[in-house]
Amino acid sequence: MSTPRLGVNIDHVATLRNARGGTHPDPVAAAEAALAAGADGITAHLREDRRHIRDADMERLRALPAPLNLEMAATPEMVAIACRLRPHAACLVPERRAEVTTEGGLDAAGQIEALRPVVAALTEAGIRVSLFLDPEPAQLRAAAALGAPVVELHTGAYAEGRPGELERLRAAASLTETLGLECHAGHGLTYDNVRPVAALPQVRELNIGHFLIGQAIFEGLPATVRRMKALIGG
Repeated sequence: MSTPRLGVNIDHVATLRNARGGTHPDPVAAAEAALAAGADGITAHLREDRRHIRDADMERLRALPAPLNLEMAATPEMVAIACRLRPHAACLVPERRAEVTTEGGLDAAGQIEALRPVVAALTEAGIRVSLFLDPEPAQLRAAAALGAPVVELHTGAYAEGRPGELERLRAAASLTETLGLECHAGHGLTYDNVRPVAALPQVRELNIGHFLIGQAIFEGLPATVRRMKALIGG
């Protein structure tokens, strides 16, 4: 079993910058620091309202010599931006303007016809498409039907400590293998809860942001990335 890759989401460095305006702290500098500390890639969510990451940030992140995972809504605006930037990967997520953070997985099963041209356009642009999904069989089967090569399991319910969620993740991860999908996971993962998810043999990548950026206030970002990498590998 290989150790999962660590993608570091730098959205909330931009949140802090935007709280006061100006250019500090710079999310691209944070991405560079995370990569230097051992992160395997960078994740950033360009939202419709640009509440944290901005278009200019994405241009600069795309120029880094590391895989960039663009989290995005399945809208014409975001598809056009993704096809122009051509990041390594694009993860389709649900997006509601009033939410503080992504609150659940994409309803791929209920939106399969609407998502089909989005997945096709991104794939044609050479972008590896993933879908951010709750660990439900119907959603995973919809991803396979859409031709998306990757799914990212939403670990929010597990992170909240709901009973049975680790088993649900385990079953979903096993199904991804059956369906021929690469399995990623993320949302709410911390030092305290990451190991059981990282130990699932099908999980190839973990995308973690809020905890690492928050913990960096106390430890520094390089230290948080190195410690998370050690936990994932252990």
